[in-house]
Amino acid sequence: MWVLVIVFLLLLAMGMPIAYILGVVAVVGISQLGSIPLITVVQKMFTGLNSFTLLAVPLFVLAANIMNRGKISEKLIEFSDGVVGHFAGGLAYTNVLVSMLFAGISGSSQADTAGIGKILIPGMIKEGYSKETSVGVTAASSTIGIIIPPSIPMVVYSSVAGASIGALFLGGIVPGILIGLGQMFIIWMGNKKYHYPKHERLTFKKMLRLTLVSVPALLTPVIIIGGVSAGICTATESACVACIYALILGVFVFKTITLKDAKPLLLDTLKVSGASLFALATANALGQLLSYYNVNQMVGSFFTSNLNNKFAFLIAVILFYLFLGTFMDAIPAMILFVPVLLPVATSFGISAVQLGLIIVITLAVGQVTPPYGLCLLIAGKIGNMPVHKAFVAVAPYIAVSVVVVTIIAFFPDIAFGIPKLLQPTWF
Repeated sequence: MWVLVIVFLLLLAMGMPIAYILGVVAVVGISQLGSIPLITVVQKMFTGLNSFTLLAVPLFVLAANIMNRGKISEKLIEFSDGVVGHFAGGLAYTNVLVSMLFAGISGSSQADTAGIGKILIPGMIKEGYSKETSVGVTAASSTIGIIIPPSIPMVVYSSVAGASIGALFLGGIVPGILIGLGQMFIIWMGNKKYHYPKHERLTFKKMLRLTLVSVPALLTPVIIIGGVSAGICTATESACVACIYALILGVFVFKTITLKDAKPLLLDTLKVSGASLFALATANALGQLLSYYNVNQMVGSFFTSNLNNKFAFLIAVILFYLFLGTFMDAIPAMILFVPVLLPVATSFGISAVQLGLIIVITLAVGQVTPPYGLCLLIAGKIGNMPVHKAFVAVAPYIAVSVVVVTIIAFFPDIAFGIPKLLQPTWF
């Protein structure tokens, strides 16, 4: 067992992508057992992907790519700037608000960072914001992308834990809004010291025109969440509807997408979703290996024997996933340990939906914590800033997410109050 730990840490230190590390460790571990054929690794990888629910992953990525390439995200930026741009620090507020709106379309934090960051980071620096503020706000706000539905990690968690995807989607709305408002509060506090610039307030006529132009894009999350919540379609079907709707907007409404965009759109979607799904596959293979070594039972017994109430358990889960998020993507982190933690959570009276929401919010923090934090790396690269400086800039916003997830752990009705009224049978 220790050989596997050493191999894992060595490959991680060498900078190998986590998906490949999981696969290598699975192969090395299975080969050591002797009695188990190596073909088991490949079989478990394919089994892990054999799910209709997981088809939502590439479809949501495609929808986000269509929105970005069709410049629909730019319409959302213009609308957000019209709403909050006239306040001091307006472009920073715009950054957070557009991330909240874009989260309702993409389901991916990285898509948010790449698509919106390319526009707003240079724009904020040009207006006089420091690089630290520009990169920090962009990286932190993009983490909302996997909290406000639709959310790719929520889809994966639903597949692993058997939790209602509709309940997870509805439960993510309030925490996502709270995190966005908390980030805006950090910007407001910073404005007292740095006196950020503001834009001219738009006239009612201009704002009305901008709203009308943005309405088609703003309807996307309503269609996705409404379809799932009303039971009209599954998460996978809603992702397909989102792609079709985004394509209609790009081709016929805004006329920003042409036939020549099809190839780069599909290639980019395959690259992004392929990386996520490959990580899921190798994590599934490694999970099988851990079961051979009884690691699942060891972790489960640790939580049950050392934690005697549900609040201590939830705090331990938050700390555990904060640690995992620093070097592991959300998908393998859930595949490997949710099956272990879920029975313990159930024994404490914690629902699968509440546990999933807590895990997803906590892993969103991992998107901006080095060495793995992909959103931090993307934003830092756009702003030409070293990772260590970017992390210092994003630290106050991380605190907001930690506070919100702790509140949800202790007071779950804050997240589930409204969803329980809409769909009481899900909770």
